[in-house]
Amino acid sequence: MIQDKVTEFLGRFAADLAATEAAGSVAVGYRLGLYQALAQGPATPAAFAARTGCNERYLTEWLRGQAAGGYASYDPATEEFSLTEEQAFCLADPNGPNVSAAFLAALGMLRAEPKISAAFRTGEGVGWHEHHEDVFVGCDAFYRPGYVADLVPNWIPALDGVEAKLARGARVADVGCGLGSSSRLLAEAFPNSIVTGFDYHAESIALARKQAAEDGLADRVGFEVAAAQDFAGTGYDLVAMFDCLHDMGDPLGAARHIRDALSPDGTWLLVEPNSSDRVEENFTTVGRLYYSGSTFLCLPNSLSQPGGYALGAQAGESAVRELATAAGFGSFRRVAESAFNVVYEIRL
Repeated sequence: MIQDKVTEFLGRFAADLAATEAAGSVAVGYRLGLYQALAQGPATPAAFAARTGCNERYLTEWLRGQAAGGYASYDPATEEFSLTEEQAFCLADPNGPNVSAAFLAALGMLRAEPKISAAFRTGEGVGWHEHHEDVFVGCDAFYRPGYVADLVPNWIPALDGVEAKLARGARVADVGCGLGSSSRLLAEAFPNSIVTGFDYHAESIALARKQAAEDGLADRVGFEVAAAQDFAGTGYDLVAMFDCLHDMGDPLGAARHIRDALSPDGTWLLVEPNSSDRVEENFTTVGRLYYSGSTFLCLPNSLSQPGGYALGAQAGESAVRELATAAGFGSFRRVAESAFNVVYEIRL
């Protein structure tokens, strides 16, 4: 019956709209440290106000909304709100999935909706640097836990001979490094190596330098403002690129420059969103997330740059392999993957 199908669709709409509106409350929780405060133990709104120094009435509404969405728990007998172990790990632990930071990034990108709507008509791009700073900070905070979990423990060991090189001392370029979390992780894990992070976005590089200094890593990790097509240096043992090739207007030019920058036995570590070459196989929750992010961030950024490419976040393995081959690389190997990412080893 058509009415049943309409009811089903409206149910999906209600869930989506509720989640969209709730994103603001999650961002508030992230920005004010409310999840970390709630992870300290159960609390009534009054007790939570005393704990956080925030207004009780606002907190009451916030806590109830979090419980309604499954982002907090509620005990009717005590009228206390709390976080379960898994909720605390995902929302309050900066080394956990840090999902609350993703909402900060999402709200940041949605601020650009008027620009994106205009771009739909003109076909013009919207550069990464044109977005609100919440996009840069939120993306770094969200992606970092994934890099902590996989970069050194899993992705580096999956590459042929790279871990031993890094342990002995290697030259590393982290291209499109953003705020530099991946660069710092490599520098921390391999103190004999020298890591240089490159990104065209000057504000991100400034934040990366600041964090490296605070972490005491400035002697072995540096950051420079440069695009992927013209970053400085040659003879790199490893060039790493995390979730950024598809954002570029000229990814082929970047790949060719990486080829020239590598030592003869060097390795290009390329991490990209995990997606299928078949469009319909990307019609999943993760695929929907990526297509939305690509519409607001990845695709507009690539269209804002010279080159003529517009891969988007769901480009798939075939498109990446074709780029590597066209750039002159002879070896292309898929070495690891997760629900969100796929990892390629590319060599001369």
